[in-house]
Amino acid sequence: MTGLTGAAGWRHVIGAVVVVVGMVGMAGGAAASGTNGPSHGFALNHALKYPADFKHLDYANPDAPKGGLVIQEGAGTFDSLNPFIIKGNAAFQTAAIYDTLMKQVGDEDSAVYGLVAETIEVPADESWVEFKLRPEARFHDGQPITAEDVAWTFNTLREKGSPSYQYYYAAVEKVETPDDRTVRFILYPGENKEMPLILSELMVLPKHYYADRAFDQTTLDPPLGSGPYRISKVDPGRSLTLERVEDYWGRDLPVNRGFDNFQTIRYDFYRDRTISREAFKAGAIDIWRENSAKEWATAFDIPAVKSGDIVKKDFPNERVAPMQGFAFNLRKPLFQDIRVREALTYAWDFEWVNKTIMYGAYKRTDSYFDNHELGSTGLPSEAELEILDPYRGQIPDRVFTEEFVPPKTDGSGNNRDNLKKAAMLLKDAGWSIKNRVLTNNDTGEVFAFEILLRSPQLEPHSQALVRSLERLGIKATIRVVDDAQYRRLTETFDFDMMVTVFGQSVSPGNEQREYWGSASAAREGSRNLMGITDPAIDELVELLIAAPDRESLITRTRALDRVLLWNFFMIPMFHGEADRLAYWNRFGLPDIIPKRGVTSDTWWIDPEKDAALTRGKGN
Repeated sequence: MTGLTGAAGWRHVIGAVVVVVGMVGMAGGAAASGTNGPSHGFALNHALKYPADFKHLDYANPDAPKGGLVIQEGAGTFDSLNPFIIKGNAAFQTAAIYDTLMKQVGDEDSAVYGLVAETIEVPADESWVEFKLRPEARFHDGQPITAEDVAWTFNTLREKGSPSYQYYYAAVEKVETPDDRTVRFILYPGENKEMPLILSELMVLPKHYYADRAFDQTTLDPPLGSGPYRISKVDPGRSLTLERVEDYWGRDLPVNRGFDNFQTIRYDFYRDRTISREAFKAGAIDIWRENSAKEWATAFDIPAVKSGDIVKKDFPNERVAPMQGFAFNLRKPLFQDIRVREALTYAWDFEWVNKTIMYGAYKRTDSYFDNHELGSTGLPSEAELEILDPYRGQIPDRVFTEEFVPPKTDGSGNNRDNLKKAAMLLKDAGWSIKNRVLTNNDTGEVFAFEILLRSPQLEPHSQALVRSLERLGIKATIRVVDDAQYRRLTETFDFDMMVTVFGQSVSPGNEQREYWGSASAAREGSRNLMGITDPAIDELVELLIAAPDRESLITRTRALDRVLLWNFFMIPMFHGEADRLAYWNRFGLPDIIPKRGVTSDTWWIDPEKDAALTRGKGN
């Protein structure tokens, strides 16, 4: 699961890129025997790393000093502070003001520990999940966080929030509140072992605050929260300022010690990353996450890096590599023939793009779960075949006979052999060249479509595809739009092809329905961007969610992976294996970087380093 409400993955995002792996993503359960009574935490597939009396997380410095102003980049713009609905363009940083029932940790897979909830309990039959709230938990106005707030939040999200909530919480029959501190979620019968972790990420909202406010409307009034920060200043579309709550109720909890060390965090919003990158180098932004290999190689040969005022560093991570690629919209008749989709896959020359545009910094992605044991390799194992055999005739035959390997070239830019294969596939699909333009033999339709981008950063990569398609007689154009347009077009599926990313956790689960499930294909705002409606895939997703243990989860994920790959829903692009960060050398960092990747919520300002900087920021 990539998370819908988890604040842990949204807080203190470095730069403009949201790292999806901050969210809980769990399925396949060591929870089969429940929790054996109330527990301080919950984990799937393993015993909890931290005991009930742990003092702090290993990758946090409990003695980190507090204070100081940090300025980060906000991507694009915003016109709302309500991230729970599809209306408006919400500033995701708003999530930092809310606490969740429990908190996911960065150094342990599939595990959460108590935050608002002191304990979690799951019975052996997994028919319900119960949380006992801490008596000291408070909203910023001093009102206690009660079970009624939790129940109201859950029901309101399902009734008035983004449509995704209804789908995501479908396994919950109802929520009960036996007393002010106890909330119990009653689950429908069935195999959905990740629900305790999904529910643990619920951000608790104040019922009393919304008594005279419309929850389902956009707003620029700072909402009432309960977390370590509150919104102190809003400059619509330009900046958002968060101020640390001095009397934050949860500051001394073990899961929070060493976190949230900055006194003030200001997000300055830039519509263009080229401009924001220059702002960082000039000292107007403190921390920069670079997602362009070219810029990483060429844009930081500056005096501040050479002098050490700016630290430029690769931080390795152990995350599942996300699938980034050119996604076909199967709602368009043009892309409904699998032969057409495969043909276009041959047209993109990764090796040339990697060498000439990306300085050889990336690896080709060949799995929806790449860089991890979850990804499929070679031919299906016997265990995978047991899953896949019932679907013979419903899924591509090559699932059983071939290893999926994206087309390769020698990187010279001469993609002739692959284009010949593409041409043959297009011919078989009923397309031929007429007047130097690829035309449908039956309808006379000209093969033309648009590639939607939200940033000019990927224009060179897309232009490489466009040039190859031209040689096939295909007219492809590129359209770059701003964030607001991009969100509107993608939520209503008003595009032909787009570049998108599907992030995955180490334990995939419910979110797979949202990505590939037939029920989400027609629902505006869903993540089923390609419009996949395939009964076999639906069943494979349900098998994955119901996996009884880690071994079967891996097997079922690999089986699903193969079917997705051989359907050519996307042209796979590339991935890296480290986070590229540059930051002004004014921070202290913990010695341990968690395997989920580096984030700034455990950093602090080092007074000596800060004083030694030669920049003049004018803060």
